[in-house]
Amino acid sequence: MTSRKKKSIGTYEVIRFPKERKMVIDIMEQGMKKHYIKGLVEFDVTYGREQIKNYKLKHGKKLSFTGWLLKCIGQAASENNDVHALKKGRKKIYRFNDVDISIVVEKTIKGKKTPLPVIIRKTNEKTVEEITHEIRDAQAEAVDEDVLLGLKKEEKFKRVFTSLPKFIRKITYWRFGRNPLLLKDFGGTISVTSVGMFGDLTGWGIPIGVQPLMFALGAITKKAGVIEEKIEIRKILHATILFDHDIIDGAPAARFLTKLKEYIESGFGLDQ
Repeated sequence: MTSRKKKSIGTYEVIRFPKERKMVIDIMEQGMKKHYIKGLVEFDVTYGREQIKNYKLKHGKKLSFTGWLLKCIGQAASENNDVHALKKGRKKIYRFNDVDISIVVEKTIKGKKTPLPVIIRKTNEKTVEEITHEIRDAQAEAVDEDVLLGLKKEEKFKRVFTSLPKFIRKITYWRFGRNPLLLKDFGGTISVTSVGMFGDLTGWGIPIGVQPLMFALGAITKKAGVIEEKIEIRKILHATILFDHDIIDGAPAARFLTKLKEYIESGFGLDQ
């Protein structure tokens, strides 16, 4: 890093571009090649949040709001499995019965918060409480020497991989992307990013990735809604949803969204 100063510009500094960002750029470039249908939607989560609060009063345990949403997404996707199918070449589509959802949790490693991906396997078959435990365990998992060693190996791999010429990295991504089983194993078939955890900002984020179905969950805001001919204040979740248009058209995507909306707004999975 070097500090410089030019009279007409002022003081500034020059730092080295992080090598690990190359992989982020590579993945974004792969994602930009896909043909996604983008939907900006709102879900009324008033009843669901009340049920989560009641669950804590009854059982003394707090359910994860994100975990509950994963349950709703997993169930709706299992009933409309085209939405998280993966294409192989030009002639084959892999439809999966298990719904594996990728999320990111923050872990503290040597005093530094580090985002790490976690895949919730068979989300459609688990209860909200089971999904909550998985998320909590991933967040609280002790970071021992083995984990740190694994991270060091991963960082070493990243340094070596990002040092390769870009055309070699592109060939690697291309070969990897042609294997649906590898894609599902390493990244799941659905990704969920909770943008709302970073602040109460009203609006929608547009995720970029390679999964056939992606969600960006925004903040929850209060809005007026009509319930049984009465105007009430409701808690509304903003969400962005991306579908792989190479595999699914608008009509089946809309059917999935209708089912998902039904599950979310009825508090699906919270009657425990």
